[in-house]
Amino acid sequence: MDAADVPDFDSLPEVPGMPQGCAWGIFDKGDKKDLLGTLNLLTPPVVKAALSEARDGVSISLNWPLNAMTIPLPGRIAPAHIQTTLREAGISEGVGWDDEIHFNTQLSSQWDSLVHWQHQPSGLAYNGITVTKEALSVPNTAVNTMPTLDHWHAAGGLVARGVLIDFKEWAEKRAKSEGKTGEDAVCHPLDGHRITVEEIEAVAKDQGIEFRPGDVIIIRTGLTEVLQAPRPEDFAKLQGGKISGMHGVLESAKWLWNRHFAAVAGDSWAFEALMPLKEDGSVGSPNDLFLHPWLLSMFGMPIGELWDLKGLSEHCKASGRYSFLLTSAPLNIPGLVGSPPNALAIF
Repeated sequence: MDAADVPDFDSLPEVPGMPQGCAWGIFDKGDKKDLLGTLNLLTPPVVKAALSEARDGVSISLNWPLNAMTIPLPGRIAPAHIQTTLREAGISEGVGWDDEIHFNTQLSSQWDSLVHWQHQPSGLAYNGITVTKEALSVPNTAVNTMPTLDHWHAAGGLVARGVLIDFKEWAEKRAKSEGKTGEDAVCHPLDGHRITVEEIEAVAKDQGIEFRPGDVIIIRTGLTEVLQAPRPEDFAKLQGGKISGMHGVLESAKWLWNRHFAAVAGDSWAFEALMPLKEDGSVGSPNDLFLHPWLLSMFGMPIGELWDLKGLSEHCKASGRYSFLLTSAPLNIPGLVGSPPNALAIF
């Protein structure tokens, strides 16, 4: 769907029982309920334009190792990787190996599908869909009516123009220009900074970036770099429960929709800052996530989290280029709620 045909936030048609700005039905085709959300903005002309970003022959992986998380998380198992010889498995008398991996899709670099977090008051996922375990357990994607990641494969995966907003680099550069030194000049991702729209636009301006419809915006805070090798002082900061990310307010949601991004991603835990704020401005709990229900449920905009952005940051800084061809192919299994992104930035 051409972004020019997409209404802005305030002009979206009313969806009964939902807040203004809910985009259910916008990408439907006739009686067919859409399951892709804002990936519909990746039209052939948009993808063709993104291909022009790949001109230097440089490819950078944005995937954190599956076992990089050093901090146990309740309810999310650590990955188990089992290697077995073909003889042990009873497959062959020849010399060779198989392996098995058991992991939680939320523990490392990931895409959140459009069923990962619902609009909490209604309990509904994107496009008004009720998610059930039975519906997620279908045998193949052809009969899957849930807006899960396996549907991306029929659309050719994600191929888009990626844009890095290197907030950490920008904030530290600005701090040094103000005469700050040492720890005072460090933008620590566990200080819980709420990155505003104004700050994102300032970073983009300094980096020479102009956003285009169908872009995937990727925000760097430096979190995965800290979590992979935390120092004692980092563990102390973790106790505060503060994690930097985009400010979870309506202004942010409106801006993300009106910019017509195909998806959002970052290296933070939830893309949005934690802990979220309640409507009265007080600090809430994970149950009060603000951007998750807007993006995943009401917009149909996928969220990428815990991406490895250090190498990308270094290359962008050295080359002066902060836009690139982004490719991503999640796992291909019916009812996929989350997945490693298998993402590459190509220059």
